[in-house]
Amino acid sequence: MALTVIAIIRLRNLYAVVMLASIFSLMAAAIFVILDAVDVAFTEAAVGAGISTVLGLGTIALTTSEEKKPTRLKLFPLLVVFITGGALMYGTLDLAKYGDPNAPAHQHVAPTYLKEAPKKTGIPNVVTSVLASYRGYDTLGEVTVIFTAGVGVILLLGNWRFIGRRREDKDA
Repeated sequence: MALTVIAIIRLRNLYAVVMLASIFSLMAAAIFVILDAVDVAFTEAAVGAGISTVLGLGTIALTTSEEKKPTRLKLFPLLVVFITGGALMYGTLDLAKYGDPNAPAHQHVAPTYLKEAPKKTGIPNVVTSVLASYRGYDTLGEVTVIFTAGVGVILLLGNWRFIGRRREDKDA
């Protein structure tokens, strides 16, 4: 994945960048499957590799296929990236080891969900009961964000001059 990111940064051909970004998303989805986060993997594959690729190719079709070379190196964005990356790495230092059965996530919520979810929700599948009942507001929020992003993209890519002409034709 790191090599893919380096290639994305170095390339100026935007078609190749979009294709490599799609490959990166598919690799991330595969990692999520390995980590048993199939719902996140599905979302990553659909949004990251699917919709983002289509939007990227559509953007290239409306613009140019080559990125303009920067006139000078901008150090502030590079500094922000390194500070953010350092803060994220520092934040992972006190995480529990992967697969540790004594990790806090396995001590409090998971046993409660496994024992009480079918009784409290009436749904026999534990994953469905957690997503539909316990995380219902969270899921509603995620759907709202995706819907808002979709509406925003439609508004940004819309042909407003054509819509304006249709209104003028109706008024005449």
